[in-house]
Amino acid sequence: MGVMFRGAIVAIVTPFRNGKVDEGALRELIEFQISNGTDGIVPCGTTGESPVLSHEEHDRVIEITVDAVKKRVPVIAGTGSNSTDEALRLTKHAHEVGADAVLMVNPYYNRPTQEGLYQHYRHIANNVPIPIIMYNIPSRTGVNMEPATMARLARECRNIVGVKEAAGSLQQMQDIMTACGPDFNVVSGDDFFTFPLLCLGGHGIISVVSNVAPADMAALVDAFAAGDMKKARELHYRLTPLVKSLFIETNPVPVKAALALMGRIQDEIRLPLAKLSDANYEKLKQAMKAYGLIK
Repeated sequence: MGVMFRGAIVAIVTPFRNGKVDEGALRELIEFQISNGTDGIVPCGTTGESPVLSHEEHDRVIEITVDAVKKRVPVIAGTGSNSTDEALRLTKHAHEVGADAVLMVNPYYNRPTQEGLYQHYRHIANNVPIPIIMYNIPSRTGVNMEPATMARLARECRNIVGVKEAAGSLQQMQDIMTACGPDFNVVSGDDFFTFPLLCLGGHGIISVVSNVAPADMAALVDAFAAGDMKKARELHYRLTPLVKSLFIETNPVPVKAALALMGRIQDEIRLPLAKLSDANYEKLKQAMKAYGLIK
């Protein structure tokens, strides 16, 4: 299918109000993203708190996102699960309601072998024609998908088109690109690695920081694509302190607090995650003031 998904793509939060999905706030966040140059929207990822959404909420968030985006940018719906059958159901639903692709995290907790990972993705790819971007994040799942396994899937399944790579290794990112070839989308799952990955030949970022500073992350990727390395590097250095502050505790706790400080959502998170500690909340506020996001 070739390189289809690239640029600065936001892993959008799921806003809550009084314990329920705040549909109005979600639609407003989507407009904020698109008006600031974001290249794609990922609902129901890690940042969207997919593990604590009910199946009905998960489906509804994807439906709202598809409806609100109206094909202006790609919608890449999070449909991963540690149950292959559940991931298949979520993926079928995303396809049926008009998502452009899905983002599928490696099965977590089960700790499958490389063969298990291969069989999991292959089964879903063979049963739903939607483009699939794999999501490799060993710190969350307990298992690292090896470049050779990705290359095997890319060769055998035409609709497995890329990976959100978040193992924290530039060497692995390079090995994936070498193994899978130039038409395989390799995007970073870690905001800090956006610029380094672009230098290696990667295709962009599925970003947390884009929730609060979408224009700057989009500008970084656009500047690199235009050959303006100086501007891209400057934006990388400018964004780095903000990135650090947004990971001061477990994602998406800090980014939801940041969006609340900006007046865009309620600062509401679901257990087992808890709100930022008072000390870290103050550190986040100072970082946001220094960046110019709040006064």
